[in-house]
Amino acid sequence: MSNSENQTPLVEIKDLSIAFGGIKAVDHASLDLFPGEVVAILGHNGAGKSTLIKILSGAYKRDGGEIFVNGEKADINNPRDAKKYGIETIYQTLAVADNVDAAANLYLGREILTSYGTLDDTAMEAEARKVMGRLNPNFQRFKEPVSKLSGGQRQSVAIARAILFNAKILIMDEPTAALGPQETEQVGQLIHQLKKDGIGIFLISHDIHDVFDLADRVAVMKNGKMVGYAKTTDVTKDEVLGMIILGKCPDGAIPGPGAMQEA
Repeated sequence: MSNSENQTPLVEIKDLSIAFGGIKAVDHASLDLFPGEVVAILGHNGAGKSTLIKILSGAYKRDGGEIFVNGEKADINNPRDAKKYGIETIYQTLAVADNVDAAANLYLGREILTSYGTLDDTAMEAEARKVMGRLNPNFQRFKEPVSKLSGGQRQSVAIARAILFNAKILIMDEPTAALGPQETEQVGQLIHQLKKDGIGIFLISHDIHDVFDLADRVAVMKNGKMVGYAKTTDVTKDEVLGMIILGKCPDGAIPGPGAMQEA
């Protein structure tokens, strides 16, 4: 399942389960993620991928299983717990405040104050420029409200906010769904930069081309179970589609409990 023999995973999910009204949405799912790695979680709607991620981000409370962060057992019962462990989620809807600028968005709810108790806009902008400079050096529109930014730039702001507060594990839910080709490429560059910084990313995407461009490994779910895991270099797009649709594990993949058993 893992891509490294001697490195401790950033996150290790073991035997995670949750049921709603007697239906197992996630059924004994296991998955790991290493520093500087992108793992795409794939599957049809209802396969369990969003539910799995919601358990990790603290939105849902698991019924069973364990989560380890940097080798230590993690107690995640709500989103605040997840943030404490350096886990941040960038949702497709991008929860950014449209009416204020990038720096104000980065510090939303955690503003820097002057000794007089007023907002220290200078300090916040300086920090915003630092983190955005590392992430997206071409970003210059610091004074404009976020509503005036493009989708790719808004994505930069949402990611910058997460890493400003020391996120080490990013969950990206359909990051390129509403973007054109140029902006999709921009998000690809952002992800590349995050990887260089040692941040691990769980990527949920319906776009198989995106997945092969961005992810190091794929984990495929079907009916709440893990069908299997594979490095993107070891499988073809068609083989991954076979995993998603049929639950069929190709030779280049490691089968999970949800893999279709050969007759």
